[in-house]
Amino acid sequence: MKKILSLVLVSALGGILTLGAYKLFLEEEKTVVVTNTTPQPTFLPTNNINTTLKAYEDSDFTTAAENTVNAVVHVKNVSISSEQMTIQDLFFGRTPQQKQLGTGSGVIVDPKGYIITNNHVIKNSQELSVTLNNNKTYKAEIIGTDEETDIAILKINADEDLPVVSFGDSDNAKIGEWVLAVGNPFNLTSTVTAGIISAKSRDLTGGNSQSFIQTDAAVNPGNSGGALVNTNGELIGINTAISSQTGSYVGYSFAVPSNIARKIYMDIIEYGNTQKGVLGITAGILNSESAEEFGIDDTEGVFVSDVTHKSGAEKAGIKKGDIIKQLDHIKILKFEDLKGYLKTKRPKDIVNVKLIRDDELLNIPVTISNTDIFSVEFLKMELRDLSSSIKEKYDIPNGVIISKTKNKWLYNKLGITEGYIITKINNKKIESIQDISNLKAKYDDDFINNLESLAYINEYGEKKEVLFK
Repeated sequence: MKKILSLVLVSALGGILTLGAYKLFLEEEKTVVVTNTTPQPTFLPTNNINTTLKAYEDSDFTTAAENTVNAVVHVKNVSISSEQMTIQDLFFGRTPQQKQLGTGSGVIVDPKGYIITNNHVIKNSQELSVTLNNNKTYKAEIIGTDEETDIAILKINADEDLPVVSFGDSDNAKIGEWVLAVGNPFNLTSTVTAGIISAKSRDLTGGNSQSFIQTDAAVNPGNSGGALVNTNGELIGINTAISSQTGSYVGYSFAVPSNIARKIYMDIIEYGNTQKGVLGITAGILNSESAEEFGIDDTEGVFVSDVTHKSGAEKAGIKKGDIIKQLDHIKILKFEDLKGYLKTKRPKDIVNVKLIRDDELLNIPVTISNTDIFSVEFLKMELRDLSSSIKEKYDIPNGVIISKTKNKWLYNKLGITEGYIITKINNKKIESIQDISNLKAKYDDDFINNLESLAYINEYGEKKEVLFK
């Protein structure tokens, strides 16, 4: 048996040696090529700069975080809300109330204790307190608010100068740029998250009234009013909103640009309120469909569909049909770009408007107008003069349009709301808001008791007149 095994082993060893010698000395060398039948895309650089980005040069956020966390504060808001009434409450005439605690963030922008936060963070507050990153807590005073931009200014009195975040230029922020969101989500103080700028000039209302910076930095409840900073630690936005079906972060957050927040802050400190200015145009939104309607080929910019009487735009010579392409150094691709930049301007500021008229590029300086020349507050309504396009649409020579209203009496009685046009009051023709100002000066807001007749046009173009006495 042992002899048989020895023969097998000797035979196997001889075979291996023979095969090895053949492969080594006799067989021709062949190259094996592995192919991939799936077509491979060709990747080309999207710029013409022959430099290689080093990740570590742009992804170290420690300095920016260190320069920010000590200037971002925790804001606590104690408000009073009404509870559901019981039978006992109704019997004794009581209105049950309870305290509610809301929290958010704020950014110190002045060493004397001035803080920028969101208006919704401090709304309806009965008590306000601010806690610094060193755990010191102070009572806070509301200096001023602007509901339209959701910005509020607070003041605390500390014993020493406080650390601040310096303002950056949000107009220079670029899509794809790294940013940090610093705040107090879920009452967790001094939380820092990183992301990139996803878009600029975002509007969440559908009414072209906002111009947010959109980022993918994680922002959650409690971050509102906190800082959005660039990698230099400069403030480029105030974190304000998230896009979510659950109420928590799911991918996108939105911030008020720092140039807008800074302007609101300076207005409130200097004037006590927000100085609002307008260019004086009615804008037409440009896209393929509207461009065809306007009879033009351009789909980028702001189409001037009307010019407001007595406005800076009219005085400068801007005309219906112009296409606005740039304000100062800011390119205008859509209406939100224009709206956002104008929110950084005050009445009497001069803006250089680049526009296209009859295929010619023009540069026209325009003085920003005060909104007071366009509207008047009367009977809890904001009334404006009619544009020429509205006069043409309804075929009327006079009247004023309701741009905003809180007059529940007129709404409940007649359904009068925003967009309605008032043409006569007490059988007197209303030519412009100057006639409304004259009535206001004569009767003030008690005019409702002197209202005898009202002629108006509803949203369907129907002309109606109602007698009250």
